[in-house]
Amino acid sequence: MNRIKLSIPDRFSFSTSMQIRVTDLNYGNHVGNDTILSILQEARQQFLASRGYRELDMEGYGLIMADAVVEYKREIKYPGNILVSVNAQDFDKMGFDIFYKIELISSEGPVLAVKAKSGMMLYDYGTQKKASMTEVIVQKLS
Repeated sequence: MNRIKLSIPDRFSFSTSMQIRVTDLNYGNHVGNDTILSILQEARQQFLASRGYRELDMEGYGLIMADAVVEYKREIKYPGNILVSVNAQDFDKMGFDIFYKIELISSEGPVLAVKAKSGMMLYDYGTQKKASMTEVIVQKLS
């Protein structure tokens, strides 16, 4: 079976720490796929807020996720602390990519657990159509 190999940036412009809750676990006693996407969403929200934006308020438009890639490197268990790093890049006419790195925080230092990317498109929820990126958004997120 071919495995996904995601290349992520060497440097990230934003990071946030989070605690794993017992409710984040699935039947395998580790953080489930659905929770990983929720963690990425929370980190994305915090990243956007650090730039003065919200997912539904970016220069009069919102964001919609076009795709997502998740590459698992280690299990994340409870109790645990993680550091989620976020970076936006690969801007084009309609959107951009957000890269994520989730690291387990341990006494030996950070250990890579997840690499991920989400393709985000600028979206006009009023007209239900894609919107074109603005230079202001690119500058604030870069």
